[in-house]
Amino acid sequence: MLVRVSPSSLKDGKWHEYVVRFALGGAATVVTGLIAKGFGPAIGGLFLALPAIFCASVTLIETHEIRRKRHEGLAGKRRGREAAALDTAGAALGSIGLLAFAAVFTALVQSSVALAFVAATASWLTVAVTAWWIRRKLRVTTARKAAGRLDPDRQRSSPLISSPRR
Repeated sequence: MLVRVSPSSLKDGKWHEYVVRFALGGAATVVTGLIAKGFGPAIGGLFLALPAIFCASVTLIETHEIRRKRHEGLAGKRRGREAAALDTAGAALGSIGLLAFAAVFTALVQSSVALAFVAATASWLTVAVTAWWIRRKLRVTTARKAAGRLDPDRQRSSPLISSPRR
């Protein structure tokens, strides 16, 4: 999967979807502020790990994928759910990276704020990308095993071994 920026995808959205996205994002920020005010900044900070935009983006991703597939003459419900699930998995993996960021920043901030920020950012990137890579490898391995269980011919031997020599 190649990560890329596509400003043209902004055309896919309708104005009311952006209003919903910003309203839910703002509401998540307000709720986080209220939690921090009521329970202190340490507890409120835990809720900052949930990106404010995530709440709305998952539902909008599903809606956009369904609309895109319907435009092509397909129902698109499964694809919409898969796209939302993939975005959710990415957010979860990014959150693991945020835990690494918080741990490294907390450990180094007393010595140097700049060093703590740079090291914490590097640890976030490393942990998030590593978690994504591990998830990808596990999915591929699991899919191959499942395909092998469904296809008895694959379990016997690989095509290279069973094919006659020429």
